Amino acid sequence: MSLPKRLLTWFRPDTTRPLTQAWLAALWMGLLANWPLWRQLSSMPDAGPGFAVVFAGMVTAATGALLSLLAWPRFIKGLLVVLLLASAALAHFIGSYGIVFDPTMVVNMLQTDVRETRDLLSWRLFASLLLLGALPAAWLLRRPAAPAQPLTRRLGGNLAAFALALVAMVVLALSVFATLSSTMRNYKTLRYMVTPLNAVYSLASAGARRQAAPSGPPAVIGADARLLPRPDGAKPPLLLFVVGETARAMNFSLNGYERPTNPELAKLPVLSLRQVTSCGTATAASLPCMFSPLGRSAFGDLKGPQENLLDVLQRAGLAVLWLDNQSGCKGLCDRVPNSSTARLPEGAAPLPPGLCNKDELGEEECFDEALLHELDKRIAALDPERVKRGVVLVMHQMGSHGPAYFKRSPPDLKPFLPECRSNALQQCPREQVVNGYDNTIATTDRLLARSIAWLQGQATRFDPGMLYVSDHGESLGENGLFLHGMPYAMAPSEQTRVPMILWVPEGGGLAASLKPGCLAALRDKPASHDNLFHTVMGWVGARADVYKPEWDLLAGCRAGG
Repeated sequence: MSLPKRLLTWFRPDTTRPLTQAWLAALWMGLLANWPLWRQLSSMPDAGPGFAVVFAGMVTAATGALLSLLAWPRFIKGLLVVLLLASAALAHFIGSYGIVFDPTMVVNMLQTDVRETRDLLSWRLFASLLLLGALPAAWLLRRPAAPAQPLTRRLGGNLAAFALALVAMVVLALSVFATLSSTMRNYKTLRYMVTPLNAVYSLASAGARRQAAPSGPPAVIGADARLLPRPDGAKPPLLLFVVGETARAMNFSLNGYERPTNPELAKLPVLSLRQVTSCGTATAASLPCMFSPLGRSAFGDLKGPQENLLDVLQRAGLAVLWLDNQSGCKGLCDRVPNSSTARLPEGAAPLPPGLCNKDELGEEECFDEALLHELDKRIAALDPERVKRGVVLVMHQMGSHGPAYFKRSPPDLKPFLPECRSNALQQCPREQVVNGYDNTIATTDRLLARSIAWLQGQATRFDPGMLYVSDHGESLGENGLFLHGMPYAMAPSEQTRVPMILWVPEGGGLAASLKPGCLAALRDKPASHDNLFHTVMGWVGARADVYKPEWDLLAGCRAGG
């Protein structure tokens, strides 16, 4: 073959071959679908254009190496279509919100419901799917079938391409080793921005972890759970435990925020703890950890399912109810009575007009105030013998769930305007994003104030109290980040610092058992989700072998403690 024909063949490869298709897709995804990564590198002072070019070569070589092993007829096209569409979606979310895709994000994604998914849809997402995913996928699917080739020859070609890709990746890495090592050490999030390798790794890791988990029912904890004797004449406890969603401590005026986001709670004798950290940066990670006795460090090493606070409280003899206005309890409430705002108790009046609305997909979403509707009837439906011993009512908010913050506050409670009316937060002025978010905090403020009013009405039967804490925080554009879900070790404080508010009424049984002025001293002391299990146990007078008084925030304030 003449030299011109050889060159023409080189520049016009046989696109029917699976190996060629794999490498063309690797080039497309490595160079184009990683535009958020290249944007991030361009903003780093110690990573110049030369490093970015070499890093792009490494990403393409790594992607090509992986796909070379999978370049087989009747398999590669389907795989590449999935990867192209996934890469297009990841490019949009990473580029728009600054999120990273790690194993925790996979778990969070799998537990996302229709309402949450709807809030993430936008024309920019569809444009990314079309341009970066659907168009190359359509071109790929139109390629004719590859000619027959001996198995050994195809295997040899695939292995050779894999080996050459590894060699290229190593050579490129060595050429910029000093810059590469410092960049990856100082900017740990980069490894979770490399598309589609981040998805392959995270899905494999999450799948392996799930496979390794033992099957069967959760391990029993607190088998010896019991209630402490109550003094003569003492009323049973009624603890309202409100689990907030995506609220960050720094936007609560109770914690020093300059805007009046807590006008109702400011009038009430509540205690807001200002130095509280979360167990995770996403609901799927934080919520199970919050209800565990282990604490964040040990919970991360947990190998299989385990019972939680609700199981122990129920075993101790209390009435427990989980009431949800979110995407579910992540398995926490499976063994205790549970309901949602959409499921009313028998004999309940209909929800007031405007409290719940159907969206364009026909899904019903309620404002959090629906959690308070007919609470008396919900408690009346519980086991009366347990109710006599005490009640723990958990209310799971929709709270400040984004990115459609404007949907989380009712029309009559929008003190901060104009607000961002889009889920494409990066397209709104930041002041409008913050306005929309602060309106959700004001909505939570009213919910908690009205919850306290309801609790005050229960004081003839119970010793009432309220504990509110959010599952994680939220980024609102700081350093280009939106939403939440960053790996904990590298997450900003906006995603890990959460509000915790206590209402312990004067004259109640719990208040009488505490040293005067002791609670106020907790305001600026460090606390975390690690304290929740043990604080709730102590609050309602429950004990078990898993209870740690040193993790109970109230233990040091009890008379004689």
